[in-house]
Amino acid sequence: MDEILYETLDKLFSRSQISPSEIDILVVNVSLLSTVPSLTARIVNRYKMKTDIKAFNLSGMGCSASIVAVDLVNQLFKTHKNALAIVVSTESLGPNWYCGKERSMMLSNCLFRSGGCSMVLTNKKSLKDQAILKLNCLVRTNLGSSDEAYSCCMQIEDELGYCGFRLTKSLPNSSAQALIKNLRVLVPKVLPLIELLRYSLTRYGSRRKSSLNLKAGVNHFCIHPGGRAVIDGVGKSLGLNEYDLEPARMALHRFGNTSAGGLWYVLGYMEAKKRLKKGDRIMMISLGAGFMCNNCVWEVVRDLEDGNVWKDCIDSYPPKTLANPFMEKYGWIHDESLSFVRFN
Repeated sequence: MDEILYETLDKLFSRSQISPSEIDILVVNVSLLSTVPSLTARIVNRYKMKTDIKAFNLSGMGCSASIVAVDLVNQLFKTHKNALAIVVSTESLGPNWYCGKERSMMLSNCLFRSGGCSMVLTNKKSLKDQAILKLNCLVRTNLGSSDEAYSCCMQIEDELGYCGFRLTKSLPNSSAQALIKNLRVLVPKVLPLIELLRYSLTRYGSRRKSSLNLKAGVNHFCIHPGGRAVIDGVGKSLGLNEYDLEPARMALHRFGNTSAGGLWYVLGYMEAKKRLKKGDRIMMISLGAGFMCNNCVWEVVRDLEDGNVWKDCIDSYPPKTLANPFMEKYGWIHDESLSFVRFN
């Protein structure tokens, strides 16, 4: 954890030319590890941050926690003017390796990997020219009040006392319902009025089946690389093509499911491929235990083309085949069908 936290933060401070002593808000999200003192305390100590820093340690929120952390900072910015915040998104797998024999609980061993990202956010107008993205809108959906959704992704002990994650058959339906409820709120904030009018007139003025064209307001789709079935399901639901899904597929292929850090590997792929141009809008889509769906839309405020973590191999992506011998031999559960309801 120290290696991930400190390496990403060192690079962040060096690149942004911001001193750790200037940071007003610090948020760290990691679901599977709760240390004493907290991870935020370790960061504050290492970088000797100021005594009145607002530090938050988020845990247990799964793969969509990164958007939760961004939303927390966004809400704090309403009362903290001219502030600087850092969000660190990562995951700890070492203490959570499943050693039991329940096949339905072995997926995390096959699919999850360690990784992470640190980012600086600000509401300082004086730093506007240094920004690379602007947050346009963010919507969080929580189905925790539903027993079925709440229990579809649960950390439990098996009959032998080994701890692991149980994924139930209600996961596809819970994911679909969370995504639908979220997009019903988010989409009107994103699409132009003319597209909303077209959809309404087509749907209610004729018997033909109608669907929204999300690409009328979104240029890129940053889907959490939670697994092949998740990427396929979201892509089918939103009518996306292989170009749209390529960044998520490639992030999953190279890094695996890095939990809350996964979205930023997908975004990094887009940047390394020089897809992100000034004015483009990026929709981030994340699903996580709870059960939650947290989505947001960023606007690119300048052309982006940094090689980032992909620079040593970006020219070889996408590969001709995505075959993974390890997953083919051991990852049978990864092929289970995850069906999403089309958002109409």
